[in-house]
Amino acid sequence: MASDFYKVLGVAKDATADQIKKAYRTLAKKHHPDMNPGNKAAEEKFKEATAAFEVLSEPKKRALYDEFGDDAAKMGYDEKKAAAYRQYARSPRGGGGGNGGAGVPFDFGGGFGNADFESILQEMMGGRAAAGGTRRRGAGPRAGGDMSARIQLPFRDAVLGGEQNLSIDGRSLKVRIPSGVVTGDEVTVRGSGEPGERGGPPGDLILQIHVIDHAVFSREGDDLLVDLPVTLKEAMFGGEVKVPTLNGSGMITIPAGTQSGKKIRLKGKGVSNARTGHTGDLYLVVQVKLPHGNESLKAHVDALEKAYPGDVRAELWNKIN
Repeated sequence: MASDFYKVLGVAKDATADQIKKAYRTLAKKHHPDMNPGNKAAEEKFKEATAAFEVLSEPKKRALYDEFGDDAAKMGYDEKKAAAYRQYARSPRGGGGGNGGAGVPFDFGGGFGNADFESILQEMMGGRAAAGGTRRRGAGPRAGGDMSARIQLPFRDAVLGGEQNLSIDGRSLKVRIPSGVVTGDEVTVRGSGEPGERGGPPGDLILQIHVIDHAVFSREGDDLLVDLPVTLKEAMFGGEVKVPTLNGSGMITIPAGTQSGKKIRLKGKGVSNARTGHTGDLYLVVQVKLPHGNESLKAHVDALEKAYPGDVRAELWNKIN
């Protein structure tokens, strides 16, 4: 096996979905290219973690990976191909004979060495030849088959959409991605699949989307969230601060008396979802940052402490009791 996805994420094979997600988020933040500009080693670790998460976060893909290992990727994580391979492995031709033998090599891409087996599985496994290893003569036009490919999109490109220059099977394609796509979405590129035969139309290319996490922005539905650090003075007395948006920046006013955790909404600055026509908002989640304590500040802090009207945790205990 080229790499163990569980080891890449640092989780056990029986890890829960939440544990897998938490492990990926930790690695993604640590090795994200935005946090490690020019660091090729960190970039490679980020790509490895993303590839592992893409598989282990989807139950069907994870089940096939657990069963077949790296061969699951050769099947395109296709359950029909997996079923065909199981049947082949258990058959006398596959060396199993019903007794679970290891069998002979199996070409997941359609280049079968045995014409009879090719005929049986050509549709499921993507084989193009007819029974007996020869094409049927005199047949009419035949449409090309659909192709699928998994692509990773930077967070910004997934939210904003636009043209992407992709390399698929050695071909350079310019593809328009609609704004607002999420991991698991599929984008169909008409006429970019397998070529047709005898004048038939080409098939389509199905792009399976995986969105890479951003180091600053996160997404809930069509809303975007950003943790916004502010100083103690800004939180207590208010002030103007510069804030990031996905397509630039802007100035906002922090209200006096703002507490940590307060959300400040920028209407219409979220995701413009091309499929639903809905535009979300951008929420800035205030995080009050305290300075490092030292003796020179203690007197000032003591004075601030006296400004509290009472026990700040009184309401907490009243709710419990």
